[in-house]
Amino acid sequence: MRFADELKSAVTPRAALLVIGVLALQLLFIASYVGALHNPKPKDVSFGVVAPGDAAQQTADRLKKLPGEPLDPRVVENEGVARHKIMNRDIDGALIVDPRGTTDTLLVASGGGTALSRTLVELTAKVEGAEKRSVKTVDVAPASKQDFNGLSSFYLVVGWCVGGYLCASILAISAGSRAANVPRAVIRLGTMALFSIVGGLGGAIIIGPILGALPGSIMGLWGLGALLTFGVGALTLALQSLTGIVGIGLAVLLVVIAGNPSAGGAFPLPMLPPFWEAIGPWLPPGAGTWVARSIAYFEGNAVTGPLLVLVAWAVLGVAVTIALSARRGSRSSSGSIDLTASGFGKGAA
Repeated sequence: MRFADELKSAVTPRAALLVIGVLALQLLFIASYVGALHNPKPKDVSFGVVAPGDAAQQTADRLKKLPGEPLDPRVVENEGVARHKIMNRDIDGALIVDPRGTTDTLLVASGGGTALSRTLVELTAKVEGAEKRSVKTVDVAPASKQDFNGLSSFYLVVGWCVGGYLCASILAISAGSRAANVPRAVIRLGTMALFSIVGGLGGAIIIGPILGALPGSIMGLWGLGALLTFGVGALTLALQSLTGIVGIGLAVLLVVIAGNPSAGGAFPLPMLPPFWEAIGPWLPPGAGTWVARSIAYFEGNAVTGPLLVLVAWAVLGVAVTIALSARRGSRSSSGSIDLTASGFGKGAA
């Protein structure tokens, strides 16, 4: 009987709901990662075709009709334009047909994801072989030899995201999940900003000068790291302001469970199932991974959209955190005035 009483007092409805919530996150984690990554297949990969005259459109049409529609081919004027489009991240590869011989050229960019470039090589070799032609591969934006499978940028982004929501979570655990008023919220956001600046610089130095895993601008990566870490931290603070400690779980759901497998890290976006391909660019890990690779391998091109996504998450997090803190501060002030007016506070002086 005594054990039953202890069990009843220990296992509260709130504790039971939190455990059920964690179980749901665990199962969603498995479903999301395995669902996104267990069977990668290219689908509608942006692909250029360079060939003389009518042969260009004929080749593009033939590639378009491949089983499963792995490519989304479009005619490109010449090899120079194809290289420019690859570096600007408008297309992922291009086939340059040589009308005077039997060997064509495939342009790829392994810096955007080695899994995708390998897939394009295998796919093109099969297609060319069926036409009694051969193909040579030219890597326009090669991944660093220290960047195995092109994963360094993804892991760098994951580290910054983890730092963002862990720092925000620690602030909640140590000082309450909801800031009591606007000044307290500003202090938390200021702490988050300082943490982000230091963490962004640290990550950029580790991935670049120390390990030599990624080339590219240290200042650019520092700025990305600071923005990404702060955006994830501000988002976590906002979710905690809305739902209390449950906000930590919601941040994990958005950033880790939904964001990481859809980020295009292990497999670039065109190789992911439709759901993950659709949500990836709009979540912090996906936007961050795209920008990190652009800084490292594509001369900083095509980063405006993903950076705006990260800015939007940061602004939303700050706005919600401040607004809810102001609302709580106003209620608290109103409550203390009402108590004084009712005579309950007269003996407190």
